[in-house]
Amino acid sequence: MQKKFESILMPVATKLGNNVVLRSLRDGFLIITPLIIVTSIFLLLANFPIPGWSNFWTGILGKGWESWFTAVSNSVFSFTGILSCTAIGYAYGKNRGLQAIHSAIVALISFLILTPTTVTVGKTAVSAVQLQYVGPNGIFLGIFIAIFSVEIFRFAVRRNWTIKMPDGVPPAVSQSFDALIPSALVILAFFLIRIIFTLSPFETAYNFIYTLLQAPLKHVGNSLPSVLLYNFLASLLWCFGINGPSITNSVWSPIFFVLTQDNLHAFQNNLPLPHIYTQPFIDIFTTYGGGGSTLSLLIVMFAICKSKRIRELGKLAILPGIFGINEPLIFGLPVVLNPIIAIPFISVPVLNTLISGLVMTWGWVPRPNGVLLPWTTPPIISGWLASGSWTGSVLQIFELLLGILIYYPFVKMLDKQYLGDEQAAAEAELTIDFDEM
Repeated sequence: MQKKFESILMPVATKLGNNVVLRSLRDGFLIITPLIIVTSIFLLLANFPIPGWSNFWTGILGKGWESWFTAVSNSVFSFTGILSCTAIGYAYGKNRGLQAIHSAIVALISFLILTPTTVTVGKTAVSAVQLQYVGPNGIFLGIFIAIFSVEIFRFAVRRNWTIKMPDGVPPAVSQSFDALIPSALVILAFFLIRIIFTLSPFETAYNFIYTLLQAPLKHVGNSLPSVLLYNFLASLLWCFGINGPSITNSVWSPIFFVLTQDNLHAFQNNLPLPHIYTQPFIDIFTTYGGGGSTLSLLIVMFAICKSKRIRELGKLAILPGIFGINEPLIFGLPVVLNPIIAIPFISVPVLNTLISGLVMTWGWVPRPNGVLLPWTTPPIISGWLASGSWTGSVLQIFELLLGILIYYPFVKMLDKQYLGDEQAAAEAELTIDFDEM
């Protein structure tokens, strides 16, 4: 059965992992993730979940001190659409063997060409760009623009539609002229696309993508069944030695990213949080200690195991595990191709997802505020910061304890097996020593 599953899943996982478009989406979002994490900290400091926090600092710094911090967070959060487009264009061009910086620039310019640049104030049209077009709601449009613009650029480059400069010209100048005709082709294409959408009932490419794709995908992704499937597949792939989230994120990451930005925007403006199933929900309320929620497994290893192999591994893995790094455990225990541990490894994150989704739906725990905490933030602290309430920490403690109960009989079984192997090895060594005497 195990070999059959492996023969089915491995080719699919490999194909998804090697798909240049999905890989570029993942790499592009990873480029801007550090910016989001750092600026999220500024937003969190402006809205720290402690009663009287704002009043305390107002008494010291004066009114409006929050604007110093929100100016930093807005520099990224209000422009995630255009930043995503540029980063994905960079990653996609690099993965396609092009000059990455040229790919990023043509993606950026293409995005700006399709962005409406007038706002009607009363009956007067004013030159301006609304943040809704370049912010979170522009992410899906940015994805399509990045891929399409780079493909047009690549089409021209592969056919050598370039201006070749004579030998001796500095490389920077030569590369600039190499990109001239391909860039012109991209600009011409998006110039025509803008005209086509202007004449259509949608009026803008933004309206077209948001109406037909982004809104439906957000609805489908923002559901408990979708997130349950995400964590099931991520955990299952880990059991075969495949980095599960690196595969599943290729599909779900754009959806989670948009949902997270929606919550972040609402949090900034003191509005009700619209979504539950955001990236912080996945990172903070479903897996503790990394994939499989292995912090519960580590606690069981320390509490009951007598096998030297397991206890020594636990000493090495506990500190990284607290901060969400569990590769030593996955490959050292191992979890990979271990049918005993596979059952709780898959079921615990799925059960955590179900419980967290339900308690947030019922309002027992506040929804994640959209702040992207560093993924190494330990449980209990992360639950409080992500939800803005102590109930987030209580939920994490409960799920950690539940994970311990689920892992217990399986770890006990594995410990018994390893202990038997160690005793057999020790007896064999004694027999050899006795024979030598």
